[in-house]
This record gives sequence, structure tokens and C-alpha cells, in this order.
Amino acid sequence: MGKKKKQKIIGIFRANEKGFGFVELEEKEKEDIFIPSHFVGTALNGDTVEIKIIVAKKAEKRAEGKILKVLKREKESVVGTFQKSKNFGFVVPDDKKFNTDIFISKSNCQKAKNQDKVVVEILKYPEKGKNAEGKIVEVLGNVNQAGIDMLSVIKEFDLPNEFPEPVLKEARKIPQTILEKDIKNRVDLRQKEMNIFTIDGEDAKDLDDAVWIGKNKSGNYLLDVHIADVSYYVKKGSNLDNEAVFRGTSVYMFDRVIPMLPFELSNGICSLNAGQDRFALSCLMEIDEKGKVIASDVYKSVIRVTERMSYTDVNKIITNSDEKIVKKYEKYVSDFKLMEELAHVLKNRRMKDGYLNLDIPESKITLDEKGRAIQIQKYETTFAHEIIEQFMLTANETIAEKFYWLDFPFIYRVHEEPDLDKVKELNKFLWNFGLKIHINQETVHPTEFAKVLAEVKGKPEEKVVSNLLLRTLKLAKYENQNQGHFGIASKFYCHFTSPIRRYPDLFIHRMISEYSEADENLKAQFEADSEKYAKSSSECETIATKAEREAESIKKAEFMEDKIGEEYEAIISSITPFGMFAELENTVEGLIRFENMGKEYYIYDENKKQLMGEHTNRVFKIGDPVKIRVMEASKLLRRIDFELVEEGEKE
Repeated sequence: MGKKKKQKIIGIFRANEKGFGFVELEEKEKEDIFIPSHFVGTALNGDTVEIKIIVAKKAEKRAEGKILKVLKREKESVVGTFQKSKNFGFVVPDDKKFNTDIFISKSNCQKAKNQDKVVVEILKYPEKGKNAEGKIVEVLGNVNQAGIDMLSVIKEFDLPNEFPEPVLKEARKIPQTILEKDIKNRVDLRQKEMNIFTIDGEDAKDLDDAVWIGKNKSGNYLLDVHIADVSYYVKKGSNLDNEAVFRGTSVYMFDRVIPMLPFELSNGICSLNAGQDRFALSCLMEIDEKGKVIASDVYKSVIRVTERMSYTDVNKIITNSDEKIVKKYEKYVSDFKLMEELAHVLKNRRMKDGYLNLDIPESKITLDEKGRAIQIQKYETTFAHEIIEQFMLTANETIAEKFYWLDFPFIYRVHEEPDLDKVKELNKFLWNFGLKIHINQETVHPTEFAKVLAEVKGKPEEKVVSNLLLRTLKLAKYENQNQGHFGIASKFYCHFTSPIRRYPDLFIHRMISEYSEADENLKAQFEADSEKYAKSSSECETIATKAEREAESIKKAEFMEDKIGEEYEAIISSITPFGMFAELENTVEGLIRFENMGKEYYIYDENKKQLMGEHTNRVFKIGDPVKIRVMEASKLLRRIDFELVEEGEKE
């Protein structure tokens, strides 16, 4: 008998800036394999590799492996900063996980100048201690030139910056007004006594959702969520549709948006502008006093938004905090008060079900006319935001459940239950606060997470615990099979409410529109498409999220560049084996390395997520307040470094 052929272990290498990395296996349910730096070989971040196990998994310790060979390179080009010498040059990649500078011979420098941002085609990958070699294929501009930093991110993530001409040509042909002949088979809501509102941020341009509220004779709430009927204009297989599939989502980067759809649709005929006739897909829900949807319907409609409202003004109305605004919208006050009432009912029902209300503030970054960051603060949300959040969640749940029971192809928004090993790891930290997430028969319910969040509400450790809970959860994704949504504590969930900026929503609209006429052939086609588009949309979303985060890192570092030497109060946001991160009140975060924490030697306790001084026994824990001084900030390196300021220390 011949020897049994050993199965190859293949996965994606995820590099760390420090040289080591992890390999994500093809079998997603299996744990990542740790790769020590001396076993990384020539692999770069994102490469598909073959590995062998060197050290087997033990208890809570990951298996360790060695990369045998690179099967497929993820990147054929990179973006970086050109550094010119007399006879050659180097490009320092923006992606710090690309662990090598790229040598550029004189003949491959093109017209790049020192400190230019460039796109480099990789000619030779690094091996045996030698740098990668490359050829400059595009010069973006000097690092300090306005807008070049954001353009670099666009190029780094290969985002589509412009629409191809055939797509624009198709968009320009679409009428910017509704034709009466197209209204047949739609419910006409324009002439009814219905106050329909959009509620968005002041600077929003693509308005794809509007709401109407009322009560029936039984005392139940009636909620109509109207969503722009983008699928009416973007037909399957058209240039517009193919481009929307390719983009998957809109990407938001401060002073610019990389939209999924051209302006003619996103800001034009599909945007639910006040006073203008628009096609919509409407979800009508009857909701009882406990927040349960007891009846629903989804139908094609034509609407005319009564008033375009902002979160700011709606909040002033429901809190009765601005007489002038209350007076201005006097005839609609009862509508907004009823919305507030229903939003509370819906939220209370969700909280009982275990809805994870992770109150982690986002950053609001203000740029000047040259695109430089001039202000960073927490993005303030009010109960007006909560109103729209609760209404959209309810519509998404209602549509998902309806199509689940119809047994029709669909794209669900799935958020799986967290890995129990990660929950047990989290419990080691929560033990320090007298908290625990209970695991029942190898499963965990969202209410357990919700209880912990309720316990820390308003306490100093709230933010830290919320962040650690978030890191314990799996990432949400799109699937063509329903698996529920853990974070929202929903058995059925989808994305239906933003078809201007997300492809799954647009695709769901198309399925809803064609459901009644779908034969077995069309149903089979939808089945195949739902699987394909769920996968591609998840991939596009991941890239967009990374690009938006990198853009934010650049702008935060840029904002801090002229604040070297300044001191601030901060909170320890995470503890690592090489130091600790501290976050300022305005959400800016920086690293305090051990060497910048004074003369004491600190020991890292992984279980307690804390540092202890070897001689002084001084302890630093996540959530502790500290005083810091800004040591370094570089938008080029996308990094901010702090040092600890001791009490009584002279400036």
C-alpha cells in the first residue's frame, strides 16, 4: 500500500507590522495559524500561501506554522512615497504590512520627484534579504499637495474613482422627472393627506429613505418606510447594474464620496427630494404597543416628500428646546412626537430581546478648503438619529422575515454567534469588574452581552468594555441563507433601506419587484445571483471599510502634527505586550511605548489586560485616566505616538 498523500494546508497570509503574521485557512471554521517572523519567508500581506504545522494547537494557544511557498500574490502594484537618490530611488509603501521598501532603478523612476506619492508595479518580489524591485507607473503628486493623501488611499485600495463612459451615457439618458405613463401598477400616495418626511444630516445629498407615521382605530401604530425604487432605473445586466455590482457600496472619505451609482441617480431621480415626485418601494407595518409588527405589506408606490428634515431640527422639536424651530414646523410637531413615542416602544422591545446597544462614538473630522484636518470631535447623536435607526431596523427585519417564509431566494444580513473561545477569553477580563457572560449548553444569547452593557452604563469602564465586546463579536456579512443577526437580536434581518449606496439593497428591491411574476427559471436565476452578489458585496464592504479607516488614520495624524509637545488628559484604550494605547476626548488615539513610560520596567498580564511595574507595582488598566504628551505624529506613517507625563513632572 502506498503512503497516504498529505493534504495541503492553504490559506491567506495576514502580516503584522512587526514581521510575524497569521494564516486564515480556506476552511473558515478553523482557527488561524500563527506564523513566527522567521517562518514567513517571502510571503506578503494578502498572499495565498501553502504552510505546514510546526507546533500543534495546545489548549488556548494557537497552532504555529511555516510558510512553504507563495501560491498567489495579492498585489501586483502598491502605493507609496518616492525617495530619490542620484542614480536610483526607493518607494516606501503606505501599507506598513508590506514589509519591504521597493527599489526603483533610474530607468524606472519616470518623472517622479522626491516625496511624490506614486503607484509602483512590482517587478521582483523580496527574497533572501533583497528588497522588492519595481517600476513607477503613475505619479499622483507631492505628499503635501491638497487631496493627494485621499487619492493615495483610493489608489492603495484600487477603488474606482471615475465611472466608465458607457455607464455615464446610460445614466444621462434616464429622465430626471417621473413620467405619468410609468405610474401604472403603483400605489399613488401623492394626493393623500400624508406627511412624508426625510430625516438626515444637514449635508446629506442622497436621500433614499422617507417615513410616514399614524395610528389606527385599534390604537396600533402605522409606520410606512418609503425607500427609493432604484431597481426601476438600474436594470439587470445594464452597464449601470454591472458597475454597481463591481463597486458593491459607496465609500465615504470626508471631502469626497466614491458613489455606487452616478450623480444622475444618487443625487437626482432616485433621491427623495422634498416636493418632487419619486418612485419608491414602500413597507407598511402595523405595530402594537409592545413593538411587535402584527401586519405588514410591501408595495410599489409613487410619493412626494412633504418636508426635508434634519436630525438637529427634529431633535429640537421632540425636546422642545428651540421655540423658533418648533414654531417653524408647528403643523408637523404631532408627527415627530408620535415618531419619538414609537421609537421608544421599538427600542424597548429590542433591548428586552438582547439588542446590543454599543455606544461607541464615531469621529467627526472637519477639513478646511485645502482638505486639511482642522477639527476632530465626537460625532454627536441624538434621539432623532435613534428614530430613523429604529424605523429602518424594523423595515429590514420585516422584509427579511416576509421573504424567508415565502421561501424565495434572498440576501440576508447575517451576524453569527461569537466563538465561545473568544467569549471565554473576554470573561477573563470581565472578571476584573465582577462581570461574566454566561454560556448555556455551548451557546451564548445576545441578552448576556446586553446585561454586561447595562451593568457598565455610565461607568468609567463603559467605553473599554463596549470596545472589547465589539472585538469579541464576529463581523456581519451578506449570505443567501438566513442565520439571524446576533447584534440586533433578530431571527431575520436584511439590508433593504439603502439601495442608492449598497448593492444587496438594490438586488433585494429587484427580487421584490419581480417576485409575483417569477417562474422557476427566474427563481433559479435569483438563487444563483443571490449567492454570487452576497459574496461580492461582502468583499466590497470589507475593502470600503478598510479604506475609510485608513483615511481616518491619516486625517487624525495630520491633525496632531502641529501639536507635538502638547499635553492632554486621556483614557487607556488598550494594553499590548509593547505598550498601551491612550485615547483623547476627541477620539484621537496614540501609542505609549514602554520606553516612553518612564524608567520603570512593566510586565504585561494578558489575562487581566494590564501592565504592572516590576519595582513600583504600579498598575495600568484599560479605562484608567492618564496624562500624555504628544511625541510624534505623521500622516505619512499614519501614526501617533504619546509619552506618559508623570505627576509633578516639569514641562
